[in-house]
Amino acid sequence: MSLKPFLLLTSILCFSILFAVGCDLPNEERDDSPQITLGAEKLIENHLQELDGERIGLVMNPTARIGEAHMLDSLLSLDVNITALFAPEHGFRGEAGAGDRIEDGIDQASGLPVFSLYGDTRKPTPEMLDEVDMLIFDMQDVGARFYTYIATLGLVLEAASESGTPVWVLDRPNPMGGDYVSGWMMDMEYESFVGPYPIPIAHGLTMGEIARMIVGEEWMDFEDEPDLRVIEMEGWSRDMIWPDTGLSWVAPSPNLPTFDHTYMYMGTVYYEGTTMSEGRGTDDPFLVIGDPGTDLSDDDFEQLNRLDGISISPYTFTPRSIPGVAPNPKHLDTQSFGIRIELESHDFDPIRTGLEIFRIVMNATPSAETNSFLYRLTGSDEIEQVLAGEVDPMTLDFGLDGFISDREPYLLYD
Repeated sequence: MSLKPFLLLTSILCFSILFAVGCDLPNEERDDSPQITLGAEKLIENHLQELDGERIGLVMNPTARIGEAHMLDSLLSLDVNITALFAPEHGFRGEAGAGDRIEDGIDQASGLPVFSLYGDTRKPTPEMLDEVDMLIFDMQDVGARFYTYIATLGLVLEAASESGTPVWVLDRPNPMGGDYVSGWMMDMEYESFVGPYPIPIAHGLTMGEIARMIVGEEWMDFEDEPDLRVIEMEGWSRDMIWPDTGLSWVAPSPNLPTFDHTYMYMGTVYYEGTTMSEGRGTDDPFLVIGDPGTDLSDDDFEQLNRLDGISISPYTFTPRSIPGVAPNPKHLDTQSFGIRIELESHDFDPIRTGLEIFRIVMNATPSAETNSFLYRLTGSDEIEQVLAGEVDPMTLDFGLDGFISDREPYLLYD
């Protein structure tokens, strides 16, 4: 046997032992949880030989990990021929804040070229794809329509269909679970990078499943059907939310440091479409909400604390600049008044609850204004009726039966 195959076999065996015993993995608490084998792990266990001789491009961010190891480092250690890196919003290494422009450059750790998918172009160009024979896409999504990684996924698939480049998606759990589907369907009048597909706010799909649906429903302008392959997980089921997985949380973006922040983000992101602070520039974005002009009454707090699964208290805060996280938050260095949300359980619908909080807090802030971004986030102008108190978000019918039926052929897990 030549040296290269021997080293490759030895590396695969070492990774297999790591997965079996959990050494050095922050997932060690899995012992009391269902054992989940990620798509990234399945790639290394079962499919490395299929990459031999190929020039591989990686569309990834800091969540592309097995335990402490980033997939780039793992694949390089296994002598996989990585030739290019592609960076979504927040960057390949996660060094950029929300909305920050990403520039082409060089990954300092590996010396590989990094092509931005959140700068001059958000779609891989033919010149970028000249550097690779196939693309591997691996990112931890949060399960929200407005989270931009699914838009990047669609543009990668579209570019790959034009060039004939195969795309492999390494699947990971939907942190909100596969059964949680909520929020308005996207009115295509508000189509944007934070609303790229006709799906509800919470879609309940993994990245692999939404890739299959993007292709099957032809949501992108495909020249030919993309050569898509999903490397599935083992051990994940649709009723699992993140704490059920036993996996350690790796922040999918700088302002979602924990699963609780992410859970409530589904319902408090709407302040991004207003002049109010969504808590950026504090230690608890999306759990801290306020404005210099917010004036909540005792009756407002009584209404807020009738909501299940959370407790809400008055909170005074001053947003500060946090490089790489919130360099220029709203109301920078200005004292703001509002609320702090603490989660007591995950047994409530954060979108409905968040919309009720939104109604109460916005109405207690006479100076607050909305802007067009709010409609791109909600995907519907019915948010106006919520703010006016004309519809109750706790009982609102979002009309999701058609979507739930349409997504069925693309599901990979029970």
